Amino acid sequence: MEQNGNVKMFHVEQNGSVKLMPEFYDGSKLLSMMDINGNKPEIYMCTTNRSGGKTTWFNRYCVKRFINYGEKFMLIQRFNYELEDCADKFFKDIERLFFQGHVMTERRRAKGIFYELILDGNVCGYTVALNNADQLKKYSHFFSDTVRMVMDEFQSETNHYCADEVKKFRSIHTSVARGNGSQSRYLPVYMLSNPVTLLNPYYVAMGVSARLTDNVNFLRGTGWVLEQGYVDSASKAQQESAFNSAFSGDNYDVYLTQAVYLNDSSAFIETPTGSSRYLGTIRYMGKEYALREFHNQGVIYCDDRPDATCRVKMALTTDDHRVNYVMLNQFRLFVENMRYYFDRGAFRFKNLICKEVILKMLSY
Repeated sequence: MEQNGNVKMFHVEQNGSVKLMPEFYDGSKLLSMMDINGNKPEIYMCTTNRSGGKTTWFNRYCVKRFINYGEKFMLIQRFNYELEDCADKFFKDIERLFFQGHVMTERRRAKGIFYELILDGNVCGYTVALNNADQLKKYSHFFSDTVRMVMDEFQSETNHYCADEVKKFRSIHTSVARGNGSQSRYLPVYMLSNPVTLLNPYYVAMGVSARLTDNVNFLRGTGWVLEQGYVDSASKAQQESAFNSAFSGDNYDVYLTQAVYLNDSSAFIETPTGSSRYLGTIRYMGKEYALREFHNQGVIYCDDRPDATCRVKMALTTDDHRVNYVMLNQFRLFVENMRYYFDRGAFRFKNLICKEVILKMLSY
């Protein structure tokens, strides 16, 4: 485990100068890291408790790099409606803190498929939406001067993701990175979020979910690095809020004031003992999971140790459909029976990933 580096806050003095104080977030440590193979990563992920300053730091960093070096950036949203007023949403806070006298506007392009961000009359960046990934392919030449990308709130508090979101995210990065005379150039992405769930689609796709624990500050993988931070001043501000005190004690209050994942719960994460009966195999996102009934304890258990000889094999999605697998919608009675056990607290799981598989199964 690596210890947290410089955690700082920005404070604007009366004379307009910026003073760094050891309170809020500083991304310098994260951006200096190499991935697990010692290579320069292309994905930088950062989570902190709310109001920790991570978005402010990276937004300011992008604008400063443009002002000093002419390096343009791209903001990634999820849906089209988020593109409107993108300049004001991005620049309003940091303009007041760091860029007084500068003006940022936006310009709608390609019938609203993307927007240009304009700082003091010059194009400084772009804003795109994930659900426009297919249409953006034909406009990739517009973005050949993009040097970095930022995706804020990559974990959704409401679990409202695009269909096939990770594929669309990769498609946009591929489209933008192939410009500027290169089939694929280095194009770093800064992914920022409050901690919502370890089972968000990005952590799952990159294998983060199974490795990240509460006591890890920095984590490295192939092509990515991750910082999991905690900003004490932001926590104290939330705790001292009269509004938040009215709701003290609930899960969201803990999420606001601590570096914990909002939607994750370790309830029912335990391994039953005794004899069991194998019920079937579930395939989800390319992996197989097992369902067993522990009759003496009256519980159903899900883990990742499937019985290869079992003929009852269910696919949760069309992408998981293989020879000898049957789509889940053909097992309606079985799913209803599993829902009966779940609703009565009679399910146990090896880990949160197994829990997520069952939640996906029961959502059909």
